[in-house]
Amino acid sequence: MDKFSVYSARLVEKGEYFASGHRACQGCAEALAVRLVMKALGRDTIVAMATGCMEIVSSPLPTTAWEVPWIHVAFENASAVITGCESGMKAMMRKGKLPPKKINFVAMGGDGATADIGMGQLSGALERGHDFVYVCYDNEAYMNTGIQRSSATPWGASTTTSPAGRLSKGQRTQKKDLPKIAIAHNIPYVATACPSFPFDLMEKVKKAADIEGPAYLHILSVCPTGWRIPSEEAIRYGRLAVNTCVFPLYECEYGKYRLTYRPDPILPVREYIEGQGRFRHLTPEDIEAIQRRTTEEYEKLVKLSEEG
Repeated sequence: MDKFSVYSARLVEKGEYFASGHRACQGCAEALAVRLVMKALGRDTIVAMATGCMEIVSSPLPTTAWEVPWIHVAFENASAVITGCESGMKAMMRKGKLPPKKINFVAMGGDGATADIGMGQLSGALERGHDFVYVCYDNEAYMNTGIQRSSATPWGASTTTSPAGRLSKGQRTQKKDLPKIAIAHNIPYVATACPSFPFDLMEKVKKAADIEGPAYLHILSVCPTGWRIPSEEAIRYGRLAVNTCVFPLYECEYGKYRLTYRPDPILPVREYIEGQGRFRHLTPEDIEAIQRRTTEEYEKLVKLSEEG
C-alpha cells in the first residue's frame, strides 16, 4: 500500500505518549508532529525539550502532556542535557546499577532553538558522536514569543521583526539549510519529514532511533497563527510545501542521499504561497524568483540522490 496515503488503514502504535488536553493552538501541525514522533519512539524514551511552543503548551504547572520522562531546559542546551542523560544512563548500566536496556534519548527544539540559540551545542553533540536523536520542529519563526523571524524563516516572509512594508520585502535572507549542516557533521542519519505525511515521518523516526550514533530529524510544522492561514488548512499547506518542492522529503544515511517522495506532478510554488498572509505582499516577480530558487535547489537534491 502507498505509505504516503493518509487515508489507508494502518497497524500503528496505539499508545499515546504525548497526551491530549494540551494547550496548543487550534490546527497546530507541530503538536501533531510531536504526537507522531512519540508514537514512533514509544515509552522507553527520555526527552529534553528546549523552551518553545511545545514546552509551553505541554507543561503548565501542575499538569503535563508527557507520558515519558521529560525535562524542560533552556533554549540553548537541549542537546547538551540529553547527551548528558545518555552518558549517565550508559555509565549506570555499565556499572550494573541499571539493567541493560534500549532507551531512546531525544532532544527537541523549534527552529529558533535549533538554528539560532542552540546551534553551537547541537554541533558539539553531533561531533562527539553521542547515541541520540535531535528533532527540530520547524515552524519558520519564533512563534511562541510573537512571530519573530529566525534564521529558518524563508525569504520574503513577513514577521514582527521582519515586517513587510513600502521599503521592505519582509525576511531579507534565505532559509538556513539545517539538514545540510547536520549532514556536514558526517553523522549516520539525517532526514526531513512533515506530519502531513505521517507514515513517512514515523518510519524515519524509527530509523533514527534504531541507528547507532547521532541522528537529526527536521520536521516542517505548519503554524496557522504565524503563517496567517485558517486553522483547518495546516495539513493541506504541509502537503503543498512538499508537492511544490519547497520542502522536499529525503534522508541521508551514512552520507548517501535518498529522496523518499517525488511529487508527480510538481506543483507551482505559487499554489503554496497563495493564501498565506505572511506572503500576501509578494509580487508575481517575487514569487517567480522563489520558484527559480526552489527548482534549482530541488534539482541539486535529485542529483545527489541519483549519485547515491
